[in-house]
Order: sequence, then structure tokens, then C-alpha cells
Amino acid sequence: MHTQPTSVILTSLLGLFIATTTPAVFAAGKMKPGLWEMTMQSDAMKNMPAIPPEQLEKMKQMGIKIPMMQNGGMTHQVCITKEMAERDHPATGQKEDAACKPKNIQNSGGTWSMDLICDSPDMKGTGTVKGMYSGDSAMQSTYDFKGVAHGKPISQHVETKGKWLSADCGDVKPAGEMAKKKQ
Repeated sequence: MHTQPTSVILTSLLGLFIATTTPAVFAAGKMKPGLWEMTMQSDAMKNMPAIPPEQLEKMKQMGIKIPMMQNGGMTHQVCITKEMAERDHPATGQKEDAACKPKNIQNSGGTWSMDLICDSPDMKGTGTVKGMYSGDSAMQSTYDFKGVAHGKPISQHVETKGKWLSADCGDVKPAGEMAKKKQ
């Protein structure tokens, strides 16, 4: 039986998590527009193998922005546009044919939650995302997922903290533009 390496499974989960829980997903009138720094931590990331420096350099030369990884965490920056920040509802950022679909999206006051249902050949399971804002310049969330990824059982818990850095996003593209390029 052929199984995927743990790093492939973790990469799938991290990609899923980033796609569904970046601030653009839940901007919904609670966040300042501009550049945000997101830090995610999980036990699984602590066990992720380091990318060799030469491979990192090649990826950078190809224009791939690699999140900073250290101490079981990953930090990346996202840009929230004025339009994203002014939404009165959370945008899911999911393509119609995505393997995982958000359900039961709730956004009330300074909190949000949603269930995530995954049903594809590569990933099956359910997850829950819960978060809250601290004013308009900080947020935190938790993400729990149980299921099977690439044929292996998984149980994942991720904690995220976000903070607003500046009104100018610099060269960081808005999260919505990144999703459109991947489609």
C-alpha cells in the first residue's frame, strides 16, 4: 500500500487551514484594512522537517513567499483590503469544487465560528474553527480537525494569533488575489 509522507499530509492540512482561516475569511467589518501578521502554532508543525536552505533559496527565486517557521509555529503576512474589512459577512474564499466546504458559519459581535466538512479522495473529516477579535487590530482562533488525509488518520489542533501591522500592505497581495491565481 502506498502512503504519503507525513510532510505531504501536514502541508495539505496547513494549506487547508490557511485557506479557511486567514483574516480575509472573517474580516466582516471587524478588522482594520492593511497588513496583518498571522502566527499559527501546532504540535504537528513542531514535527515538520525543515526545508533545506538551498531548496528555500530556489523557492524564493521562483517568487514563492515562504512563511517563517520556528518553535512549532508558522508566521506569514496577509493583506486585508478596505472592501474585505467592510464586509458584513465572512467570505469563505473556497472554490465551488473545493474538497472542504465551510458550513454553519456564525459571525456575531466579536466572535466567529464555522464547521469544515472535507470529503475528497485525499481528505475526509470534519473540523471546527472558532475565533474572536480584540478590537480591530488583533484576533485569535483555534482550529480542530479529525479525519483521514492521504490515507492516514489525523487529529490536528492549531492556534492562531493575528495582529495588524500597518495600513500599507507593501508588496503583499490581498488574500483574495492569491486565491484567484490558484484557481
